[in-house]
Amino acid sequence: MLLVELRNSKLNTVWLNKTHVLLTLVPTPIGNLEDISKRSLNVLLDAELILCEDTRVTKKLLSLLSEKNNLTFSCSDFKSFHSHNEKQVLSTLTPEDFNKNIVYVSDAGMPCVSDPGATLVQYCIDNDLEYDVLPGANAVLTAFAMSGFDHTEFTFFGFLAHKGKERQSKLTQVMQSSVLSILYESPHRLLKTLEEISKIDKERTIFLAKELSKKFQKTYKDSAQNIYEKFKNENIKGEWVIIIEPTHFEGQPLAISDIEELDIAPKIKAKLLAKMKGLKTKEVYQELLAKI
Repeated sequence: MLLVELRNSKLNTVWLNKTHVLLTLVPTPIGNLEDISKRSLNVLLDAELILCEDTRVTKKLLSLLSEKNNLTFSCSDFKSFHSHNEKQVLSTLTPEDFNKNIVYVSDAGMPCVSDPGATLVQYCIDNDLEYDVLPGANAVLTAFAMSGFDHTEFTFFGFLAHKGKERQSKLTQVMQSSVLSILYESPHRLLKTLEEISKIDKERTIFLAKELSKKFQKTYKDSAQNIYEKFKNENIKGEWVIIIEPTHFEGQPLAISDIEELDIAPKIKAKLLAKMKGLKTKEVYQELLAKI
């Protein structure tokens, strides 16, 4: 086991144990530079290759961290790895390429959480390569803790589709959820999303967090209707997290067995079952006919 020394004029000397990990996913600050951990700094100092969502953003971050913490990051090998090229990049890699310290960072926050990185982790699993994920800044959990909702469960939906049936279907799922729903939203579509939520259930309580950990961080909690009316004249610049109270519907959710027991026409039953199972209607219809 190798001991790595991190010296910093503003921090005490820190000794950290470093195991033989080939790939480390490092969370980066979502706003406040001081949210970077000593452990993350240590891994970045030792990196020989840094895969990053945007090389320009990562180089700027390292420059700021270097200046703030009086550190020198020696890695000069940066490679772009994002949602549009990750499959292409992975196809060029071999397990032998991981015989050095590789770090992956997204632009901000935790890799793999509404950010690239999952395919890189799966590559390591498939090829029996050692990897690690460091804990750190994450907008989902930060907003969840700030919301004041007394719930222990939530579903994270990331960003909604911009438009069309996919957006409508996902929003319906969100609004019918029996647990807290958490969304990310851009300033360009926030008002549209608030309006759509309000139309579905204007009394539903929602929590909004703006620019978490940054200078203009701000939170709101009120009914969907009140927040929508307020935000018609509010500065909605910045990145947002939306947390939506669960539905108050107290009935039991519909199960596949409930549909199967219904005495209705096979074609109608096939459509309902196909929808719930994620199968083709024709396939389910043939199965129903075979049972008659």
